[in-house]
Amino acid sequence: MSTVVIARGKNLFSPGNEINDKSLVHMYTQGLFALTGQRKWKDCLHSFLPMKDKIGIKVNTIGGKSISTRPNVAMCLALFISENHDQDGNVIVWDRTNRELKDAGYKLNWNRTGVKVFGTDTLGIGYNRNLISHLNIGSLFSAIQSDQISSSISLAILKDHGLAGVTAGMKNYFGSIHNPNKYHDTNCDPYVAEVFDTSLIKKKHRLTILDGLIVQYHRGPSYHSRWADKQSLLIFSLDPVAADVIGWQIIEKLRAKKGLPSLREEDREPRYLKTAEKMGLGTANFDKITIKEVEV
Repeated sequence: MSTVVIARGKNLFSPGNEINDKSLVHMYTQGLFALTGQRKWKDCLHSFLPMKDKIGIKVNTIGGKSISTRPNVAMCLALFISENHDQDGNVIVWDRTNRELKDAGYKLNWNRTGVKVFGTDTLGIGYNRNLISHLNIGSLFSAIQSDQISSSISLAILKDHGLAGVTAGMKNYFGSIHNPNKYHDTNCDPYVAEVFDTSLIKKKHRLTILDGLIVQYHRGPSYHSRWADKQSLLIFSLDPVAADVIGWQIIEKLRAKKGLPSLREEDREPRYLKTAEKMGLGTANFDKITIKEVEV
């Protein structure tokens, strides 16, 4: 059985739609405690992040301020890790480009101390020149993913996707390759699973966190306020497939509630999750997933 934790925040949003950082930190700590079974912060982090590893937090900022991983969502996690895992200067929050990060509200930081924040297109970073050829994948990987980190966390926005059906933790790694446009045919199946199955992703991935504070449940991946719903939740799992399956179910429930057809009925079911299960990447069978819910 794979475990997925859903942490729900009370009074998370202010009347002005700002997020209460204290509530957010409690969501992280209680969610990770429930996931790992540990009750001390360092023990919790050490259970899935090896000591002295350089840690990358891959965010998704392609949607601008409206529907991207918010800076405080990423920085609360990054600072929590940095302060409790002896990792000062060894945590990077990153995405494809500096422009997308800045457009989403991030302040870039290349300093040796503190949490680093920058994109693959930073001068001197770019894409590793070694082409990774694996199954149907032939891509150059961000040098951040290939060379600068040894442990990876996918901190992804939970969204509907017009082609893939769902974009969440696994598809977030499309942002680590130079040619994701090549891999959107046939509902991104098997490509999402095969990108994840490359050694640069699979061997470094430690944790999936899905940002479901606001869920775009239709007409994604871009932002449409009509089909965006405040759910005030974070999803945690050490199983990348199971995390995305639960995220998918949340989207389906929202669609049903709003009278929309299911993704299967629209021929957009995220079939890549079943493919990922067949490849041994995790659990896509809902009956084999244990869900723990915490409210903070």
